[in-house]
Amino acid sequence: MTLKDLNIDTSWTLFLDRDGVINKKLDNDYVKHWMEFAFVDGVVHALKKFNSLFGKIVVVTNQQGIGKGIYRLEDLELIHKNMLYEINYFGGRIDKVYFSPYLASENHPTRKPGIGMALKAQKDFPEIDFSKSIIVGDSKSDMEFGRNAGMKTVYISAETTNNDGLVDIQARSLKHFADLLGS
Repeated sequence: MTLKDLNIDTSWTLFLDRDGVINKKLDNDYVKHWMEFAFVDGVVHALKKFNSLFGKIVVVTNQQGIGKGIYRLEDLELIHKNMLYEINYFGGRIDKVYFSPYLASENHPTRKPGIGMALKAQKDFPEIDFSKSIIVGDSKSDMEFGRNAGMKTVYISAETTNNDGLVDIQARSLKHFADLLGS
């Protein structure tokens, strides 16, 4: 499958993972404060480009650091408020951020690869059609989330991967994916 086969227009929804896609991951740690948050190179440019391509753009992110007591809900809300401000300031858009604060061991339906966050987004935005949606993520659970919801999947990795049938398209970064859409 190629991107041209998808015929992406404003009836499509873009689902984005956060850590490793929008912001740089911290080695063996969580982004606990805004001062630790750093955009991946080219993300703001990519999000500006996505404005005209996708009808809805939402973030779906597992945040089990809250469940572990490493940071508070208020810390996460401030990170997301500042992230959205910066994205909007530079002409990008994210319509809503969904997060799951639960531990992996809890197997909560909102935690990826479960599709609870996708269902919440669809409830908030009834025009979302999962068959016209793309998840961009950097983990196997992101790709399973996409498959479980019937979405197309874009895997972010600089290294070639054995995708086990979970990955439709691979890109080096969100900016690279945006560039692929423009070609």
